[in-house]
Amino acid sequence: MEIKAADVKALREATGAGMMECKKALVECNGDAEAAAKLLKEKGLAAMAKRSERATTEGRLFIRQSGNKIVVIELTCETDFVAKNVDFIAVGEKLLDVTLEKGYTKVEPEHEQLLEPLKVSIRENMKVAKVEVIETPADAAASFYIHSDKKTGAVVVVKGSTADSVKEFAYNCCLHIAAFTPAYTSKKDVPESYIAEQKEIFKAQMDQDPKMASKPDNVKDGILQGKINKHLAEICFEDQMFVKDDKKTVTAKLAEVGKENGASLSFATAKLFVLGK
Repeated sequence: MEIKAADVKALREATGAGMMECKKALVECNGDAEAAAKLLKEKGLAAMAKRSERATTEGRLFIRQSGNKIVVIELTCETDFVAKNVDFIAVGEKLLDVTLEKGYTKVEPEHEQLLEPLKVSIRENMKVAKVEVIETPADAAASFYIHSDKKTGAVVVVKGSTADSVKEFAYNCCLHIAAFTPAYTSKKDVPESYIAEQKEIFKAQMDQDPKMASKPDNVKDGILQGKINKHLAEICFEDQMFVKDDKKTVTAKLAEVGKENGASLSFATAKLFVLGK
């Protein structure tokens, strides 16, 4: 039977499948659009199953603040081209909507269900890799940032004040975290096993330095501890030099902003998000 171009176009718009595939499906189903759509879906799901083991190393982060909640969703795919697709982005925004509406705090079946039609139409493996919800206490200011590549982001919540200047500081801290990617928030968060390992590394380096041979053990211990302190200051957010004022540490800037607002401030959350990590 003759298949009209208008019917092919309508099926394509309804399913997202290619023009030739739509025409073949209509021919196979004797022009029945509903049956053709079902056939295309079945074929797409079968192909999708074959692709389910493919690595999803591309994608983007989606972050939204609503009321006292900040939702972070990591949506992955196979290629950077698809990560920039308008339909892919639209699904990411829909995932944020559903997470807030339903009060979800982790990846749920509904998230994956929302993604299935796009998997079928684009024919690429995709995954909702992360859903995280960060709540803001009543006495806190929160902010977030996503870098232009959409693969790096940060969320910061500062407790103690809701002043606009504190919120601005929280945003600047997000910029800082995205730029310097600290491994830990503060020194107390660093595992003892990590510190012990670093001590062994620094000690081995010192043992290979001829200048260290004649130094007393107590001096060597002091130098070793100094190296550890310097290293921790480089990897811990609160001890890094602040991105907007490199004469002060983040902790010193926090105290300064707190003093300006007559408040005692602390970080409730200071978190880096990187696609795939």
